[in-house]
Amino acid sequence: MAGGFLLEIRRGTQSAWLVIRYEADPPSSPLDVWVAADRLEARSGRSRRAAALPAGVGLAPASCRGLRPLPGGGLHLRMRLRRPPPAADLVFTLRESLKPQKNYTFYCQSCGDIIVKDRKFLRVLPLPSENWSALVEEWCCHPNPFARSTFHPQHDDCFLGDTFFLLNSGNESHVPEFPMCFSEVGQHASQSGSNLKSKENTRVICKRCKAMLGETVSSDTIKYYVTEVIIRPSEASFSPTPRSQFVQSMVAQCLVELSSAKSTFRFTVKGENGKIYILIWLLNSDTLLVESLGSSSSHNVFTLFGDIFMPTSGPVGTWNAVKVLYQPCIKNRNKDLAGAWENDIGVHPLKFPSETCLELLLILGLSTTSLPPSLRCMNSFQVAFLKM
Repeated sequence: MAGGFLLEIRRGTQSAWLVIRYEADPPSSPLDVWVAADRLEARSGRSRRAAALPAGVGLAPASCRGLRPLPGGGLHLRMRLRRPPPAADLVFTLRESLKPQKNYTFYCQSCGDIIVKDRKFLRVLPLPSENWSALVEEWCCHPNPFARSTFHPQHDDCFLGDTFFLLNSGNESHVPEFPMCFSEVGQHASQSGSNLKSKENTRVICKRCKAMLGETVSSDTIKYYVTEVIIRPSEASFSPTPRSQFVQSMVAQCLVELSSAKSTFRFTVKGENGKIYILIWLLNSDTLLVESLGSSSSHNVFTLFGDIFMPTSGPVGTWNAVKVLYQPCIKNRNKDLAGAWENDIGVHPLKFPSETCLELLLILGLSTTSLPPSLRCMNSFQVAFLKM
């Protein structure tokens, strides 16, 4: 009997790839598949499994083609869409939600403690790309006028980078009734000069859970990574987000925003120590995933997002996602390829805390192993989905 469905829908091509999971491989009895415009159904003997499609999604049953069973990979089928799903809202959350003249509270994503309370910014400004200074060298026919310039936020400024934001630490308001809720900078960060050169002393960590939140850039500037801090309007209530869900959502949004703004689709994921952990190739960002989990006995069969991503409203889950190809670079794996990508101007670097890079690699690996064996690799790269 079928254990559930996995439907990968592409908005751009208005096509869908259906995978029907088997509870037993090979199935013990013949399997009949019924495809309707708004419904999928699989029948085997007296057993029956059905799943309704999300509102706004319509299949074209007459376009079904390429039906084939794969050992250990279920039954595969391609088809066209009669109605494409609504366009996904893929804007970068931080850039869209952080506005000047409004009060915000910053929370540690790992434990929910308050990092900065009730902060109002007069200016929220995007930073230039990481390699802006090198571009100025090419553009200017005279010495670079910005060679000795650095971008540091002034009082009540917030500067937004690709994967981080900069705050002026001089105007943090430490509230007495929350003595343990503010980030602690490395013990020597307030001292001048050479002490700031120590990477250990420049780490900004949460006082409660000791998670790394960012780094000190200078004696009065702190860099917070978007994967480590949750920002909410001060009047809004805080609700925690599962760590894995938050990490992959923020990384996916970074990939989509940068690919749209810079027309680049290859990325190196680096730790704060400069080490490359992952090579990522963004394959597409218009994917809608529909997953029917089937019976409880089949939950261990390539379920895309694991237990923490199970839908809370019924047996069918729907997620906007990005599809990526990736290569891990830990323990000197893919060293030559990583070196070639690092020297390629068409590859964009993404910097996160080293611990987060390892978390992301684990998330990608779990996504890969959740797919049917025939869909796990493409041109020597591994395939994974990141949920938006």
